[in-house]
Amino acid sequence: MTERGNFGSKLGIVLATAGSAVGLGNIWRFPYMTGQNGGAAFLLMYVACILLLGVPGMVSEFIVGRHAQTNAARAYDKLSDGRPWRYVGYLGIMTSTIILGFYAVVAGWCLQYLYVSLTGQMQGDSHYVQQYFADFSGNMWQPVVCGLLFILMTHLIVVRGVRKGIERASKWLMPILLVLLVVLVVASCSLPGAIEGVKFLLQPDFSKLNSHVLLEALGQAFFSLSLGTACLCTYASYFSKTTNLLGSAGQIALLDTLIALLSGLLIFPAAASVGISADSGPSLIFITLPNVFQQAFGSVPAIGYVVSVMFYALLVFAALTSTISMHEIGTAFFTEELHLPRRRAAWVVTIAAAVLCLLCSWSVGALDIQVMGLTLMDFCDQLTANILLPLGGMMACLFVGWYIPHQVVHDEFTNNGRKNLAYYRIYLFAVRYVCPVCIILVFLHQLGVL
Repeated sequence: MTERGNFGSKLGIVLATAGSAVGLGNIWRFPYMTGQNGGAAFLLMYVACILLLGVPGMVSEFIVGRHAQTNAARAYDKLSDGRPWRYVGYLGIMTSTIILGFYAVVAGWCLQYLYVSLTGQMQGDSHYVQQYFADFSGNMWQPVVCGLLFILMTHLIVVRGVRKGIERASKWLMPILLVLLVVLVVASCSLPGAIEGVKFLLQPDFSKLNSHVLLEALGQAFFSLSLGTACLCTYASYFSKTTNLLGSAGQIALLDTLIALLSGLLIFPAAASVGISADSGPSLIFITLPNVFQQAFGSVPAIGYVVSVMFYALLVFAALTSTISMHEIGTAFFTEELHLPRRRAAWVVTIAAAVLCLLCSWSVGALDIQVMGLTLMDFCDQLTANILLPLGGMMACLFVGWYIPHQVVHDEFTNNGRKNLAYYRIYLFAVRYVCPVCIILVFLHQLGVL
């Protein structure tokens, strides 16, 4: 049997695993969620929830993956002696494959917008921008080709393996992403009137805090860190036995939060400068922001062109770091469970994701493909976000907190007593009691009960 791959450095571990979390959710979802929920007040709750739910949840999935040293399905099976807990791993693999399929549609849109920005085609008034998106997303084949091309880009990285493919790509993509983001933040914050956007993000109005804001922050923290997808479990199976799990989780959470914060500092000041609200949800990056860039930098078209190109390049890189991790979950499973060569296993995932991408793209444009009154794409989004992710995260915490032998959890968390001993009891309390309660609240909120 071929020896399993592994990450070659601590930097590779942090960048690759952070890349799995960093994606369109940070650059698109976080700003509009912040805009809809009180700005700085939401940001404070979000940071608190990262510490309360995100870090313990990440460490729990790390423990399962590193101890088992195998794909997510076999990891839960191995640690549960074949009992029903093994289905937690299968749930994560199914969830990640569904997400990869419909996520590729949006990633393909980003790829198209990068192309039209490069070629200077995204010029015109707000009506033109809105009509362009409607025409493009409704086209029979153009968005499909873009989505399939994105899946193929992901495939070409994953097929090269853990160290030569995933780790090497992450070491390039994550620094480029950060540099692009910082440059764009500087450009945005230098605009006239931008200070109002900065104040909105950083100056809290505690009168806006309520249970809804708290629950929205909990949900954003949960989804931002890829909890419940089996991604963290899969990546941890490539960690060395000397990796500091708590330290790595903290670094990843910090990097993920930093990118979300920088995204807010990019979008809110630019929107404030031209008097446009940045809480417009899914249309933000394809309708609202092209208008923002044109109005904000209209006096110097060359700057507007560069900013637009850099922004959509940023989105493409962010989406790619996420799709790599989602692809790897299934690839690792088919490689180890069906004993397929990595190249063939990767093609299985690529084809499955491509079929779903095709159907989801058609469902929001050319064809009326509906499930339970929703387009197939919206159904997949709501199924994973509202049900599968919270369920997977809940089961992972219960599994580590209550089922795995205490000594296994202790030894993995502390690296056999060499690290983090002072934090172990705090972690155990959080994963047994705090995380399950938080996830139940998120689950009920997503279903509209709270």
